[in-house]
Amino acid sequence: MDTSNKLQFFSKMPILAALNPTEMEQLGTIAQYRKAPKFQFIFMPDEPADYLCFLVRGRIKTGTFSHDGREVIKEILQPETIFGDLALAGETMRSEFAQALHDEAEYLAVKVADFQLFMQQNQRLIFACMHHLSQRLQRVEDRLAKLVLKDARERIIEFLIETAGREGRRVGYETLVKHYLTQQDIANLTGTSRQTVTSVLNDLRKSNLIYFNRNSILIRDIEKLA
Repeated sequence: MDTSNKLQFFSKMPILAALNPTEMEQLGTIAQYRKAPKFQFIFMPDEPADYLCFLVRGRIKTGTFSHDGREVIKEILQPETIFGDLALAGETMRSEFAQALHDEAEYLAVKVADFQLFMQQNQRLIFACMHHLSQRLQRVEDRLAKLVLKDARERIIEFLIETAGREGRRVGYETLVKHYLTQQDIANLTGTSRQTVTSVLNDLRKSNLIYFNRNSILIRDIEKLA
């Protein structure tokens, strides 16, 4: 990936809008283009948090492991998003993992120390990073609220609706969502069990609210599902 393509990509990132043309050119020069094969871990907990990563293509899941080894997914990230960004909040060792999903992931890696130099020279970038981190915290708080206030069925249905709104292709009343997560992944995202996800999905299918297979989920009518 040459510098011009890097600059074209970086120009789409709201957090980098504070950079002037010279700074953007410098960032494009030092950013390292990397690939991660499907299912490969890009980083793991307790590794040094020395890089910020900007996702170019593919999907990444981030999360942690519970004390008994269970995977807890925090987010599924789409292209043009940042991961490994807790380093901006002072993290020196990773507290979470980042893993490529079913497709190869392509991303740009920037050393945290280099990015911090840009922050020292550009106050607007500091405010942009603070805004980015506050949005990240808000997403965490929203998810915690769902875990406390909603039951398992409601969380799974809300996950389907949110995924459809973000990635679905609408045809009349129906919405087709490419199915790239396992039922265990959905369980890890919604704080439920795989058995509960299977039960809820089968119940929704019997009620003719959805149809699903290994590759996709078809929501018959989002308003009725809600």
